[in-house]
Amino acid sequence: MGWKAISRSLAALIIAALVVLGAIAFIAYRQVQAPTETVTAPGKVRVAVLFDVGGRGDLSFNDMAALGAEKAKRDLGVEVEYNTPKSLAHMVPLLEELSRGGKYDLLILVGFLWVDALNKTADKFPKQKYALIDASTGVRRDNVAEFVFKEQEGAAVVGVLAAGMAREVQRELGESGPIKVGAVAGMSIPPLWRFHIGYLFGVKYFEKKTGERVEFYWTYTGKFDDPALGYSAAWTFLGQGVKVLYGLAGLTHVGMFNAVIDWNERGGGRALAIGQDASQEWFNPKYIPLSGSKRVDVAAYKAIEMVVKGAWRGGLVVLGYAEGGVGVWDLEGVKYFAQIAYETGQLKGLTPDDIVRIVKDARGKYVKSDVEAIAKELEGLIVTGKIVFKEPASEEEYLSIIRELEKGNLNAALAKGSIG
Repeated sequence: MGWKAISRSLAALIIAALVVLGAIAFIAYRQVQAPTETVTAPGKVRVAVLFDVGGRGDLSFNDMAALGAEKAKRDLGVEVEYNTPKSLAHMVPLLEELSRGGKYDLLILVGFLWVDALNKTADKFPKQKYALIDASTGVRRDNVAEFVFKEQEGAAVVGVLAAGMAREVQRELGESGPIKVGAVAGMSIPPLWRFHIGYLFGVKYFEKKTGERVEFYWTYTGKFDDPALGYSAAWTFLGQGVKVLYGLAGLTHVGMFNAVIDWNERGGGRALAIGQDASQEWFNPKYIPLSGSKRVDVAAYKAIEMVVKGAWRGGLVVLGYAEGGVGVWDLEGVKYFAQIAYETGQLKGLTPDDIVRIVKDARGKYVKSDVEAIAKELEGLIVTGKIVFKEPASEEEYLSIIRELEKGNLNAALAKGSIG
């Protein structure tokens, strides 16, 4: 079929940034600083978006930042320019040059790779505003806004959907016994702790609502850049009967995708995968019907909006479900990333409309109405603030929450609210 023609090695390079940049950021997002009102200079606001070294066309963080900036350009009338450093070594001189020039009201820095450059530059130019997306410098500055995400919230909804999809795969195969879902993760660091807590919470929420038993599989591979390792970990889980695997390991989980594809096409049986951060369905829409979202585009838009409206605030800005920062990609998002893949020659034999059609059919087949209702119910509890997830302060606390969730104690993961 058409998607087989996609070069796995090239696609792997494109997707490599998906979880790596977010997961490596060793951050705590407990406090959100109060806004500091400023007055925007007359005339058009000028914004420069500084990508990481991958640049545009990565179908990931860079393209998502551009999506948000272009929306701000249309909605808010700002001028937007884009710049890509030639290398990691070029980041500091580039940032200093742009800061010294004073041309831009806001410099948006995409991803963790900018942390070092920002720490070396921001204090030298206190009047220059910076927005760092999906990372934190660890220093509170009035001229730096740091956008981070509530990974538990999106992962919880993904957990419900994953369990429901695995149930349908099992039914399709005529198998009995417990439903089995899993995840291939990178390193054991706080962002992945939050993903783990949320995903397991969602699976257990499904279990509670349906009365159907679900076995949960999770592994830390220890790497974000090793697809062979991701392939091996996924293959082991598939051999143990896991029907749905969630990728949380950057380039490593591209190997997980490939294992799922091979499992299906070599006669191992039916299995599905779920992507994360950008829409990854285009990689293989038949076997990857869902992706969790981390909306870098929303962060970029909000940063620009703060400048335009004269409501700049330094410090951490936390984006969860209510703020549109996390969730599950809809078909519009699926088409957006499929279109980029098509235009850059990564998508061969299929059109973006083909991708949307295949994904829509797969979702209709594997996400049944009762599961969709459970996911919407949980989403509602999160968006309205009726439940709020804990932020584990240590690995010990994180592991304690996981142990309680495994026992079915959903409230162990909550700082506010309860599940009866």
